[in-house]
Amino acid sequence: MSKKKTKKSAAKRFRKTAGGKITFPRPGRGHLLTSKGRKRKQDLRTRGPLSKATTKRMLNMITS
Repeated sequence: MSKKKTKKSAAKRFRKTAGGKITFPRPGRGHLLTSKGRKRKQDLRTRGPLSKATTKRMLNMITS
């Protein structure tokens, strides 16, 4: 049986926390930042948690 491979595209975008949750960087911080408010940009800095339904699928992709 062959080894299970990590999906590199998913590994670059998602990170597993110590508690077993999956986080992802919030979209919307790339450009056009002058029209966005300070509070909104601060909120976009934090990493968001993935939903439980998607976490199960993502763990399969990330862990090799």
